[in-house]
Amino acid sequence: MSRLALFYPHGHEAHNEPGHPERPERVEAIRDALKSAGLWDEFIHLDPTGVEDSVLYAIHAPAYIDVLQSACEQGRHLDADTYTTPESWRLAVNAAGGAISVASHVWGSGDTQTAEINSKGMALTRPPGHHATTDRGMGFCLLNNVALAAEHLLRNKGASRVAIVDLDLHHGNGTQDIFWKRRDVFYISTHQSPLYPGTGHLNDVGAGPGEGYTANFPLPPATGDEGFLYILESYIVPILDRFEPDMILISYGFDTHWMDPLGHLQLSARGYGRLIRILSDWADINCSGRIAIFLEGGYDLEAGKACTLAAVAALLDHPFQDDLGPSPRPEGKSWQGVAREAGEIWKI
Repeated sequence: MSRLALFYPHGHEAHNEPGHPERPERVEAIRDALKSAGLWDEFIHLDPTGVEDSVLYAIHAPAYIDVLQSACEQGRHLDADTYTTPESWRLAVNAAGGAISVASHVWGSGDTQTAEINSKGMALTRPPGHHATTDRGMGFCLLNNVALAAEHLLRNKGASRVAIVDLDLHHGNGTQDIFWKRRDVFYISTHQSPLYPGTGHLNDVGAGPGEGYTANFPLPPATGDEGFLYILESYIVPILDRFEPDMILISYGFDTHWMDPLGHLQLSARGYGRLIRILSDWADINCSGRIAIFLEGGYDLEAGKACTLAAVAALLDHPFQDDLGPSPRPEGKSWQGVAREAGEIWKI
């Protein structure tokens, strides 16, 4: 049986702007839900590790790091949506270090054949990261946590291939940008389209050495459990079969839930858990159970609680009851057109 390694960003509440949707309550509600479910004391709690310069500057340009540190010192915005406080640089490094710590722990636990001590992982990374590009912070994101975790595995842990599966409402333009011309990281995204940041088109598949190592599935509003499950089973799993990653990193955004105020997708918590279960089962069979999830977006607190409990249950192979239930609105069928076009691109 797997155990779950957990990083919680202690002190994260110092990164806060009153009235902003990316607020401390997002992870505090998740923590409280895990405690109420009796899970908190069952986790392997991890402290953040340091972020080596070689890893940091492989992902982010030195000039951007200078800009970010200066902005944090002054507590000013990077753009209209992305705030900082004087504590934000320290907390961004802390979140990135937590992501690296979880990825490293899961990687190491996969070396053993003793299933009882094999670990999967979850990092409640706040500030979030998948919109942060090589040279720009945006979309509430400062450092790209999941990209830094992937780079650490490749540089320091002996990984050859890492898959990043982004299940956030918004396209992870930063993660895509960082690995656009690389073939050691396969970036896969499901996201609502049209929506911020306006990237992640079906035909965006990477460039140069990285051509064919990015896959985007832009889903129209009203896509729900049926559409997500079809895309995962029909395209994402076969892509993983082809790529054969050593580990799966999931950008976990619960803003795809039907209750989220910023989106128009209709995924249920039960549906989210099913997606994680399929990916977790794939990892069990194909990469020694090495899988970890990293928090990105999600702005309804009740949805955050339910989706996280569903994801944890999926990783631990536990039962889950979805008290929020399915969307009260019928699921649209426009996603079927996206699926047909995807079949032409990926020949699956």
